[in-house]
Amino acid sequence: MRIFLLIFIISNFAVAHKMGGTGFLSGLMHPVLGFDHFLAMVSVGIWSAQIGGKAIWYVPATFVSFMVIGGILGMSEIEIPIVEVGIALSVFLLGIAIATERFIPVWIGLLFVSFFGIFHGHAHGVEMPLVINPLLYAIGFVSGTSMIHILGVIIGIVATKTERHATLLRYMGAGIAGIGLHIFILFIPLISVMFSL
Repeated sequence: MRIFLLIFIISNFAVAHKMGGTGFLSGLMHPVLGFDHFLAMVSVGIWSAQIGGKAIWYVPATFVSFMVIGGILGMSEIEIPIVEVGIALSVFLLGIAIATERFIPVWIGLLFVSFFGIFHGHAHGVEMPLVINPLLYAIGFVSGTSMIHILGVIIGIVATKTERHATLLRYMGAGIAGIGLHIFILFIPLISVMFSL
């Protein structure tokens, strides 16, 4: 019974990412309506604003670049294991990055932004063969991702102008990390199932 429940939970979560569609609009809405995607991408923008300087541009640009690479891998049907778990971990770690502000070195942040960008891109890329116009779909999801990054940058810039808002932003980062951890936990019941068999 537990095995069937586990399959039901994970399959429903996966279906939430299979949005289908015809092209640009489907690609545009995928990162917007995918809650885990949205949180990760807005977090990238917020964290880059917290760092400041040129990082406001090169952190999101790095994410988008590696997301495109992941999209190509997904479109090419090259499997990446536990993609959804990687996406959940990205939400968790990006939330921690916001909560700790500048505590995480930028180069380490760039490494995990690059790494997890591949996971997010792969989730988009596997849908490309299912749409009528894959090129428009790709342009759509890159555009959608970029807009969410910009939203995060704006939130970050505005919030870091005062210490009170900066503190609230760090609390928000802790909340995002909690959500990421919760999403991650959804994929772990398999462990308890294994021990109960």
